[in-house]
Parts: sequence; structure tokens; C-alpha cells
Amino acid sequence: MADITAKMVKDLRECTGAGMMDCKKALSKADGDMDAAIDILRTKGLAALAKKAGRATNEGVIGGFVSDDGRTGVLVEVNCETDFVARNADFKAFVNDIASHIAVSAPVDVQALLAQPYVARTEVSVEQLLGETVGKLGENMGIARFARYELGSDVGAITIYIHGVGNIGVMVELTASTVDAASADAFASFGKDVAMQIAATSPISIRREEVPAAIVEHEMEIYKAQAAESGKPEQIQEKIAVGRLEKYYKEVCLFEQPFVKDSDVTVKQYLESTAKALNAEFDIVRFERFVLGETASAE
Repeated sequence: MADITAKMVKDLRECTGAGMMDCKKALSKADGDMDAAIDILRTKGLAALAKKAGRATNEGVIGGFVSDDGRTGVLVEVNCETDFVARNADFKAFVNDIASHIAVSAPVDVQALLAQPYVARTEVSVEQLLGETVGKLGENMGIARFARYELGSDVGAITIYIHGVGNIGVMVELTASTVDAASADAFASFGKDVAMQIAATSPISIRREEVPAAIVEHEMEIYKAQAAESGKPEQIQEKIAVGRLEKYYKEVCLFEQPFVKDSDVTVKQYLESTAKALNAEFDIVRFERFVLGETASAE
């Protein structure tokens, strides 16, 4: 039997919103397994849908870059030790410089990025540039991760939205069926709205068919267990579970979510109405959502 520490209880309580004693009991029953404890609390209806992306614990900034032609985009997370340095103009400039470098040089991962000659000063590597910035600002820093998109079609755009002071970043790839539609202000506004939607609602996929089968199976297990606790007949339990899965899809699938600026329509309906107004067809191809510190808290 694992020892259940106060920190474990605190972390579970912050993650689920459940009461302290309920969290302690769930952890004990799960032998200290956090994910299993979350499932126990959800089965008993004591926890909201767990956002397993993790909580932001590191200081730093998420930065973004989009090329002038809108065909290449980058999200990058750079960490530092204190909020004071994270708000420093030189630190933010460094983050922006790294994002634009990644757009041009297309490294495969952070290790490859660090070894590359920095595009604006080829006599130094990105790692050396990082060292110079560390020396200048007096704090340890690290490039945590990045994502780089290139537009996969002839017509469309990469859109980036950075929320607040850089604690959430979103990158979206959009396509349009005509050049005129892709260059319209309404298309640009649509892209920004979609990126803001993703920042606010944290979807896991665009369409329900794209939700991994393992996640769907896991959710159904939870809903069936919840329904079984009701003591109702099996056929009713099945309907309850299916109904809750439908609700789940509306929460985590971007196209099925209520649009945050107008909850009377879904994101897909907003896409269709905007495209129709421009006499074109739109699509959302993919997206990336970074939350500051989530990679560290997931380790």
C-alpha cells in the first residue's frame, strides 16, 4: 500500500475539485495512482472531467511566429526561473527570435535546434545564443518544446493566438477553396476566433471520429460505471452512458463545441456560415495548444 502524502491529496484536489477526504479515500483505494484516483472520483460523480494536460508550474513564455505569406507558423515554449525575467523585454525578444529561427531552419527537435547555427548570426549556435541570454539576464533558461506547421494546401493560412502574457499559445492550420476567400478579412477573423476558442476550451480533436478509440473506450467505462450506480435497468443504464458520451463529444470536439462568442451556434456552424458568406469552403486541418509548464508537470 502506497503512502498517501498531503501533496498527493492536494494535487488531486486541485485537479478534480473534489473534497479533501474524498481525494484521500480515492488515492488510498487506487494505491496512490493519480489517474486511477481521478477515475474513482468521476465514477462517484465527485470530480469534473479531468483536464490531464497538467497545471502550469514553470515560469517563462509561449511565443509564436507566422511567416509573412501565412504559410509557416511556429509555437515555442521557453522557460526561465522567475516571473520577473519572463516579463523582461530581452527575454521576450529571445523567444521571438527562436520562433522565427525555427520557422526558417525547421529543426526536428529541441536537441537539433540547439545545435543549429543561429540564422541571424551564423557564427554562433542556438545553444550559444541561449547561453549568452542566460548570462545577460542572470537566470537559467531552457527551450522546452516547439511545434512547426507548414500549410499543406495551396490556399489557406496558419494562425497563431497567444493568450495573456504568454501562458497559453494556439496554432491552427486553415484552408479555403479560393484565393479571394483566404485573403478576406472575414477569413482572418475566423482564424483568430477559432484559435481563441481552442485556447479557452481545450478541445482534444476537431471531429469526433478523430478522438482516439482508447479515450472513447475509457470514457464509456466511466459512464457505464456511473450508470450502474443508479441501480436502474441495464437498458436504461446503456442509454445513460451513451447520452453522457454524446455530451463528452460536445465538450472535447472542436466542431461540436458551442462557439464561445455565440453559444447558439457550434464552431462548425460558424465555419459554414462564414464560408457561405464568402462563397467558399473552409476547413480546420489541425491545431496545437501549448500551456506554459504542462510538460514539466506531466513528467
